[in-house]
Amino acid sequence: MQLLDGSSCSEQIRQEIALKVDEIKSRGERVPHLAAVLVGNDGASQNYVAFKIKDCEQVGFNSTTIRMEETTTEQELLDKIAELNADDDIDGFIVQLPVPKHIDDNKVILAIDPRKDVDGFCPENVGNLSLGLPTFISATPNGIMELFRRYNIETEGKHCVVLGRSNIVGTPMAVLMSRNTNPGNATVTIAHSRTKNLKELCASADILIVAIGKTEFVTADMVKEGAVVIDVGQTRVPDSSKKSGFRNVGDVDFENVKDKCSYITYVTGGVGPMTRASLLQNTLKAHQRR
Repeated sequence: MQLLDGSSCSEQIRQEIALKVDEIKSRGERVPHLAAVLVGNDGASQNYVAFKIKDCEQVGFNSTTIRMEETTTEQELLDKIAELNADDDIDGFIVQLPVPKHIDDNKVILAIDPRKDVDGFCPENVGNLSLGLPTFISATPNGIMELFRRYNIETEGKHCVVLGRSNIVGTPMAVLMSRNTNPGNATVTIAHSRTKNLKELCASADILIVAIGKTEFVTADMVKEGAVVIDVGQTRVPDSSKKSGFRNVGDVDFENVKDKCSYITYVTGGVGPMTRASLLQNTLKAHQRR
């Protein structure tokens, strides 16, 4: 078993981006600028945005964090998005999800200018992804593809099961793995909670990508010997033995699954850092397009 080290790979990506930012500065040009909108007080979202600010500092990007109260109305948020769309100094921005329940996620996503949608969630970018056209690819699926690329994991002709069908991870992941690219060219099955014979299907996968949002859902009997397992899930669960009072748990029962795998990600230092690195890549791309 080899652990797929997202922390190490993401550090390599940040170093590569920092060199490109140095080149931009040497030409006297404006450096890339990423903005993040955070609505409410969700602890995980606040931590994630803090990491993004740190990442921007490391590579030399400008960054702006816009904090809005939990009571922010939907229209107030849409007005802020319109401001960011019109701000020529900002290359890309994200609205950190989830937003409070009284705000419609879909309205938020539709309001973002596709040219600044570095999360890759807008219909135009999702459509371009499906057609194989240049686009901003959703950060988590793109980060996983980058892991495959940097570890030289063979995907062509393999059976890939994507467990989870969200618009953010599962669906774009399946599209990327099926495309005529390297990595890619896999035979892909999308599975979910309603899939019949789910255990047997997962156990047939050469590559199993798990984004179902249920802690330790994938057990050892659901994993093929020698499979590549990517765990996208991350949930905080109480743990009195930890100083923080909690620990992070993935969608895969890591301790009991790891010895069956050729490669596997761990819940921390796996997919998460690659997602953040992909966001930086998309922001640099947005800057270059302008």
